[in-house]
Amino acid sequence: MRTTFPTSVSAAAMTAAAQDYTQRGWTVAETANGLCLITDDDLAAIEVSGELAGEVRRFLRANNLSGPVIELPGTERREIHLVTGVRKAAMALEALSAAGAIVYTDGAGVPLPPTTLSAGSACWSVSPAEARWVPPVVAIGAAVRAATARKGSQLTSLAC
Repeated sequence: MRTTFPTSVSAAAMTAAAQDYTQRGWTVAETANGLCLITDDDLAAIEVSGELAGEVRRFLRANNLSGPVIELPGTERREIHLVTGVRKAAMALEALSAAGAIVYTDGAGVPLPPTTLSAGSACWSVSPAEARWVPPVVAIGAAVRAATARKGSQLTSLAC
């Protein structure tokens, strides 16, 4: 009887995941470590980390705006939110970048589960099957704006 589990993902699991992603209309490339989403005009990704990631998640959940979220391994919380609507959201993308979010568009690659990274494996925090939709980028922009406004108001109230 086997008592340990393999550390690598099976070829069958990788193939099944790739098929699921392509059936969703996503452009996927296979890499040495797993699968990579290739962003385009229809599907992009926004990475938030640390405390901001938690605030964004709470805002999206409270407002029923949650979509697929990839959790990245590491010492600090890192989440990648898949989004749509980037063609008409230049101001939202600029504001997200200014707030410290990493914006993946125009052919940038994003690790998709079950990709293996240096600190562990990417995994779904909210899988595409669990999400009711892929939200527009402006929803993530609103979540970041609310989180930074709340943080700013907390600082103001402490100073008074």
